[in-house]
Amino acid sequence: MQESTQSVRLDKWLWAARFFKSRSLACEAIELGRVHVNGERVKPARMLKTGEKVLVQRGQERIEVFVRFLSDVRRSAPLAQLLYDETIDSVAARQQAAERRRLYTEPAKGITGRPTKRNRRAIERFARDD
Repeated sequence: MQESTQSVRLDKWLWAARFFKSRSLACEAIELGRVHVNGERVKPARMLKTGEKVLVQRGQERIEVFVRFLSDVRRSAPLAQLLYDETIDSVAARQQAAERRRLYTEPAKGITGRPTKRNRRAIERFARDD
């Protein structure tokens, strides 16, 4: 991948690197403080350069990357991943979160619809005993 420009707008780069589906979503995340460059809160029009550290928070996921290449053109996902290097800590944290999600059991999984007549009577008995 060749570097064609010296700097690119942050919102365009986040969109091109496929962190967000649209530039407007990238702008919104930046304005809400969910994107930091070199540890500082920034604006969508900030010019991004290679070698800078970008922290992106999407929901519960925090991704920390170093900018390798600049692009303002959205390409396929494998090519978009070449635009940045994710830090080792970020990769480890994402893998731990994925493992926790895999082992997590949904609390409502044991609940199956309406109570039976027998269960309803037991609930009523329990409520009366208060």
